[in-house]
Amino acid sequence: MPPVAELSARARQVFRLVVEGYLDSGMPVGSRTIAQLGGLNLSPASIRNVMQDLEERGLLAAPHASAGRMPTEGGLRLFVDAMMQATEPSDLERAAIEAQARGPIEEALVATSQVLSGLSACAGIVLVPRREPVLRQFSFVPLNGGQAVAVLVGADGSVENRVVDIPADVVLGALDEAGNYISARLAGLTLPQAQARLIDEIAQGRVALDEAARGLVARGLALWSEDGAHRPVMIVRGQANLIDATAAADLERVRQLLDEIEGKEEIARLLESARGARAMKIFIGSENKLFALSGSSVIAAPYHDAAGRVVGVVGVIGPTRLNYARVVPMVEFTAQTLTRWMA
Repeated sequence: MPPVAELSARARQVFRLVVEGYLDSGMPVGSRTIAQLGGLNLSPASIRNVMQDLEERGLLAAPHASAGRMPTEGGLRLFVDAMMQATEPSDLERAAIEAQARGPIEEALVATSQVLSGLSACAGIVLVPRREPVLRQFSFVPLNGGQAVAVLVGADGSVENRVVDIPADVVLGALDEAGNYISARLAGLTLPQAQARLIDEIAQGRVALDEAARGLVARGLALWSEDGAHRPVMIVRGQANLIDATAAADLERVRQLLDEIEGKEEIARLLESARGARAMKIFIGSENKLFALSGSSVIAAPYHDAAGRVVGVVGVIGPTRLNYARVVPMVEFTAQTLTRWMA
């Protein structure tokens, strides 16, 4: 694509009006429409000549011979990178986003993706931070029917509960013994580290636990490890926003996009590149092979923990004609909000 500096002032004006008109309506923009907007002092014929030149440069395309013009993916990229005038989130939008950053991590991330979806009219996505809970305290609370609640308190103060099946012959003393062993001997370790130490101490005969309590310790540690392995790495909310007023004319594209979103693993890998970049990433249409068929865009920004490490990614998925000037700053503000909360 040519740099924006290669375009004349007249071409830049016409190009901006075509792109903004298309992003607003989803329809090709004609020369008469541009002329009626005023400010150019050009006839429709002169505007058509400029549009033709922009088309030859690969920035605009005509879907039909008699239709107006619409930006190509390359044209959208030029607009986003060099010409877009960003619109910062309003006070109400900021407040709505900030209100979600509270409570347990995953609940806050679900709520954040939901509100971002509603504000942007796209599907909201959040890549959950990779985290290994560090043990501070562990206990078993007996229930009826051969079950107990395993309670894990993390070093960061987080509390998580899981229901675990226990053998019928296990006495209450074994539950207390197992919990006390984990809290005393394994505190300060991540779950994989705790499991490795348990295996090592058993092998060296240093575990002063009876068989029942030893089994409970292993069962409790494994419960969180198995849960973490199957926990979705990505949260998606608001897929229904993708079926907008223009979707009826392109149902196959929408179906393809929804199929791509269902393949969360593929999109999660795409978002990993935003995690690695440590900065906002914008993928437009076929710039990424995953969206080559659906012609969709992804706007994603990483968020950080108190140490400045990238721990996750937040963003939106939508059609290529989404309102970049409004949505890009909104995603960036959401990432900044999550960073402040994680700190």
